[in-house]
Amino acid sequence: MKRFVFLILMIALTVMGVQSQEVRTWSLQDCLNYALEQNIQVKKSKVSLLSGEEDLQLSKAQMFPSLSAGISQSVVNYPSTGDNTFSGSYGISAGLTLYDGGRRTNTIKQNEIRQTVNELAVEQSENDIRISLVQAYMQVLYAMESVRTNENTVEVSKMQYQRASDLLEAGSISRVDLLQIESQHSTDKYRLVVSQASLENYRLQLKQLLELDITEEMVISVPDLTLDMILASLSDKQNIYQTALEVMPEVRSSQLNMDIAHLDIKKAEAGYLPSLSLSADIGTGYGSGIGTGFGTQMWDRLNESVRLSLNIPIYSNRSNKTAVNKARLASVTSELDWLNTQKQLLRTVEILYLDATSSQNQYLAAVEQVKYSEETYTLIEQQFFLGMKNTLELLTAKNNLLNAQQELLQSKYMAVMNIQLLNIYQNMPIIMI
Repeated sequence: MKRFVFLILMIALTVMGVQSQEVRTWSLQDCLNYALEQNIQVKKSKVSLLSGEEDLQLSKAQMFPSLSAGISQSVVNYPSTGDNTFSGSYGISAGLTLYDGGRRTNTIKQNEIRQTVNELAVEQSENDIRISLVQAYMQVLYAMESVRTNENTVEVSKMQYQRASDLLEAGSISRVDLLQIESQHSTDKYRLVVSQASLENYRLQLKQLLELDITEEMVISVPDLTLDMILASLSDKQNIYQTALEVMPEVRSSQLNMDIAHLDIKKAEAGYLPSLSLSADIGTGYGSGIGTGFGTQMWDRLNESVRLSLNIPIYSNRSNKTAVNKARLASVTSELDWLNTQKQLLRTVEILYLDATSSQNQYLAAVEQVKYSEETYTLIEQQFFLGMKNTLELLTAKNNLLNAQQELLQSKYMAVMNIQLLNIYQNMPIIMI
């Protein structure tokens, strides 16, 4: 009886454990939401934004006076007499830079611009993860459907082999014909294994983008891709590019980096200008053995001072000239980076647009090709088992059908994927599938 109760308890615990470990089903929207919160690169860009805010506050604080206090205590021992003397000094100092050629104000402007760049960096890292996720997700969907196609093919080739074996026994086909069909069946099984390996590889890539543990189970939601999604109309390529120039954060970042470089030139040129600073001190002190009391000494030694300092650069061993020249060269580099960013964006948009339009055309052609190949294969298969077609004709028709099916799958998912990516480059919502 005790054993029976124990067995029931173990079964109950096992069922509860299975229920508590339900495998999550992931849609594209789920992947996007999760990655934007968990992805390491996105988190790092947000940390950089917080760090930049600290730099900005520090540069603003340089416009205010500095204040410091100092205390000094000393003891002097005279071994020959055995006497000791004590002394101390106390002071407060304040300093303020009145003019520095605009270095501090330009640094503040730079850090304000850098904060905007950091904000754009967060947007860019989020866009990067969106692009990577769309690509990985669509690759997983393509691989899943490819596996299903290959599974069906293996089942068909298995039935063909069994039927061919019956025909061999009946003397309707030769042993060579059976071996060819058996070889094709092995090839179909190999294709299935390869497609399954590809699916696991794409699934792993998707997990890595989501920062999921490698052992965590992941079920992908399989959407119904409609013709409207596959054959969605596209805007003019030039309009897409112009929109991308306005909305993509990397372009705006490049523009702002040029502004930062121009301010670096002004900061370097400030090295030729004089600087003016104001400082003030107040201090006092005391010493033992003087004969007057602590309070009297503190009052008698109380002193106040104010200094106005003007620093005029005359010769700096070419450091100022070098700094200005290097700042100007860096400004030229920033302009080249901006032009390069625009060209890279144009190249990306052109490739995506070409891939999207060509995939749509290939899809339309593949639909017709699959229809024709299916009809041809069905007819030849019937004729083969009636002895009217040979094995080579059957296998050729079958491989033509498989190739057409693969081209249909590839063009379908390539079209949807590139349309999704073009939406990202236009700051348009991703079609949630």
